[in-house]
Amino acid sequence: PGSHLAPCLDESLRSFAEKVFASEVKDEEVRGEISHFDVEDICPISRTEMTVHMMLQEASSAVEMRKKLIRMKTMKTTALAPPVAPGAVPSLPAATEEATSICPQYQAVPDFQRVQITGDYASGVTVEDFEVVCRGLYRALCIREKNMQQSLQRFPKTPSQYLRSIEGEPWKPSDLGPVFTPPVKEGQDPLDSGNLPEDLGYHVQMKDGIVYVYADKAAADRNEPKDLPYPILENFVDDMNFLLVLIAQGPVKTYAHRRLKFLSSKFQVHEMLNEMEEMKELKNNPHRDFYNCRKVDTHIHAAACMNQKHLLRFIKKSYCVDANRVVYNAQGKQLTLKQLFQQLKLHPYDLTVDSLDVHAGRQTFQRFDKFNDKYNPVGASELRDLYLKTENAINGEYFATIIKEVGSDLEDAKYQHTEPRLSIYGRSPEEWPKLARWFNTHRVYSPNMKWMIQVPRIYDVFRSKNFLPHFGKMLEYIFVPVFEATVNPQAHKELSVFLRHITGFDSVDDESKHSGHMFSTKSPKPEEWTSQKNPSYTYYIYYMYANILVLNNLRRQRGMNTFLFRPHCGEAGAITHLLAAFMTADNISHGLNLKKSPVLQYLYFLARIPIAMSPLSNNSLFLEYAKNPLLDFHQKGLMVSLSTDDPMQFHYTKRVLSHEGGVLQCVLSHEGCPLPHRGCPVPRRGVLQCLLSHEEKVKFLGEKYEEDGPDGNDIRKTNVAQIRVAYRYETWCYELNLIAEGLKNE
Repeated sequence: PGSHLAPCLDESLRSFAEKVFASEVKDEEVRGEISHFDVEDICPISRTEMTVHMMLQEASSAVEMRKKLIRMKTMKTTALAPPVAPGAVPSLPAATEEATSICPQYQAVPDFQRVQITGDYASGVTVEDFEVVCRGLYRALCIREKNMQQSLQRFPKTPSQYLRSIEGEPWKPSDLGPVFTPPVKEGQDPLDSGNLPEDLGYHVQMKDGIVYVYADKAAADRNEPKDLPYPILENFVDDMNFLLVLIAQGPVKTYAHRRLKFLSSKFQVHEMLNEMEEMKELKNNPHRDFYNCRKVDTHIHAAACMNQKHLLRFIKKSYCVDANRVVYNAQGKQLTLKQLFQQLKLHPYDLTVDSLDVHAGRQTFQRFDKFNDKYNPVGASELRDLYLKTENAINGEYFATIIKEVGSDLEDAKYQHTEPRLSIYGRSPEEWPKLARWFNTHRVYSPNMKWMIQVPRIYDVFRSKNFLPHFGKMLEYIFVPVFEATVNPQAHKELSVFLRHITGFDSVDDESKHSGHMFSTKSPKPEEWTSQKNPSYTYYIYYMYANILVLNNLRRQRGMNTFLFRPHCGEAGAITHLLAAFMTADNISHGLNLKKSPVLQYLYFLARIPIAMSPLSNNSLFLEYAKNPLLDFHQKGLMVSLSTDDPMQFHYTKRVLSHEGGVLQCVLSHEGCPLPHRGCPVPRRGVLQCLLSHEEKVKFLGEKYEEDGPDGNDIRKTNVAQIRVAYRYETWCYELNLIAEGLKNE
């Protein structure tokens, strides 16, 4: 889509894009050209620019002036629904007697006061700039739509409808998208391996960092891969360079900055006018409140999914039961649990939450290394290996037991779900089989848990120790075992069963570490990356996305569940991280640095990219709580949800997600933030963002949850006011409609 508005990048634009990228890690003269602004009084439209604009207007011919006036007169000032075909029923019914008679009462939108802009022109920038901006934003959305569809990830219906309207083409619902494992039926074994598909006999082989699938070894020798979509590096880099130029263009920054300011102000006015009506809706909603609406922790690491009191209690309990059990191998010598504690000069009875020392405080601020050390109870790596690892002398039994206890607590709480991350490092081909064996042997399953795989970006560590010859080998160890289990599940039964419960991939590590490498077509191929230097964030992201794209299409053909790409992104480091995620990721975790780029922030709003934010975690690592942009993003309408990141380091209670929301309410109450107690829009976004199956989301959100706008909101299940959902939807459509109007005469 959008090819007729996507001119090829000439060499000057490509050169400028490279300068933009390079300026993220070096202090160059071009930094001034791409500087970002998020402070009210730093606005690019200065008196000088206004003067130049007025002079240009005076010099314009009468014909040009007439064309501009016509454009201004045809601009729409309201947009309550996406474009529809002639004769079709709009997806957003008006709040009239006729509408309420055909809609269930809970789906009807009560009357509320709308904030509208009157006048002929409503974009906030000059006509010339507006046309440039609309072309750029349109192509940016097309790039994301194309990448999401190719990789079987999610792209909302509403912007797709507007994109097809711009192109003058009819919109058709897409049958492309993620495939989820259905919920386990009563009496069914979630780890059953009896119904695995047969072997296809395919041959898989990595080439230039991407796994290719062949009919057999002979086809691989002839270089004839199966008919699957394979990403083209040159196209990806061209799109990336275009976006780099876009986020650096002055008119686009001006437009995005002004629209975001408008969205924030508009929400404050909406709240002031409709607060009481929204509260009335919620008070009339029986049974449902913040405590019994569904909540999903969309960003949490398995190694820290328990709170510190839980871990302390388990350590003491294990000592009482297994004091004489051999649990540790130290340089060939086997140690019992009692001997291990004696070697550490500790006794579990004397341990307290304070002496356990796993809580992250101010001493970890801007110190990612010290934060990682907090995973070691009482500073002892031996206890981390014993209690928080899947591979050790007892085959990860203690770690599995702790996670199952967390899962049991979630099941007792009923309304809370979580998506814990387990690590695959890419240093050995045996990692996947060992992790799958741990999962199946200890039956680490809970209906309230959906699992993800996180890949730490620590190639440089493995390369320096000669574990890996090059970066391509790391990618091979991460993805080839999954391809082989997809092609021949019968030969990899444990892994195939484990993959049913995996929903996505994550990329993790300290983003503030710069590699200094610019990703481009000139970058070394993964097999050629033999240096001890770590590849850049974008390099990692592209090759993970590329392999997930091929893998998803192969698994969809086999009727297997697919995976979403959900990296840590924007917590620190360069804004190019967020740009790479815009192109490749279904959703992200953190996203703090969006506040530095108005263009990317606006694009994340238009595309409704989910962002799992963890303010308590950020407060201990990168950003003070009061400066966290979560409230600002929420007011503007970005799709933010709350997550905990590492309960062991940051939380004290068993209901960690409720604790996160409660702290947010207390800290930001003076800002008028209604997150926990005035409806549940943030928890609802978490459920939409997560990878629960379609059947589970229907149960938790309502039958029409996939619809955008109030039609998709069942207040009886979500406890989110219809007025609020209608406001968000109308505001979103208004911004998309501005782009469509700006391109009408193209």
